[in-house]
Amino acid sequence: MAISDWPLAERPRERLLAQGPSALSDAELLAIFLRTGCAGKSAVDLARELLSRFGSLRGLLEADQNSFCAAQGLGTAKYSQLQAVLEMARRHLGENLARGQAFTSPATVKDFVCAKLRHRQQEVFAVLWLDNQHRLLAFKELFQGTIDGASVYPREVVKQALAANAAAAIFTHNHPSGVAEPSQADERITQRLTEGLALVDIRVLDHLIVGDGEVISFAERGLIGN
Repeated sequence: MAISDWPLAERPRERLLAQGPSALSDAELLAIFLRTGCAGKSAVDLARELLSRFGSLRGLLEADQNSFCAAQGLGTAKYSQLQAVLEMARRHLGENLARGQAFTSPATVKDFVCAKLRHRQQEVFAVLWLDNQHRLLAFKELFQGTIDGASVYPREVVKQALAANAAAAIFTHNHPSGVAEPSQADERITQRLTEGLALVDIRVLDHLIVGDGEVISFAERGLIGN
């Protein structure tokens, strides 16, 4: 049965408008994005098949272009639309930080760095440069690959901080393994960079490690001084 033949109260789009998006299942949200099904399948049926194929909504959202476009009911147009939606979400979070929420709303910062780094397949070390009111000036990726003492250069970090006219910083990097626990190398690098930036009066507020669905905060663990 086509969704247009369902009772109004059961249609995903009508339910979203009446109850809000949080009331919908993953399949119903995806069905609204898909808009139409295919031969013999409603958009909800197709959405359920796609979620099963990719393992989860996250698996679908983070699928590479070839895998995504090979699935029935999808293609390059849908892939482009999805990437645009994801990028708009990232920019929305960035705009919230630019309005001064970086320090007063830790959850917003965690959501932002998750959106930026959780899907990356290699380790990425980045920094949020903040002004003296802790508003976001810039998000910069500094290093890629395995992060160790030899690959992170305090002099380069200080140089970029001065160029951004930053007053404070929040470091972040991802663990592609999914385990967010900080290593001893993570702690050493944080200490080195904190000391280097202190020489030019720039405070390091936190270091966030992004794992699989979890973000560990150095500040919350007492591993960094403010």
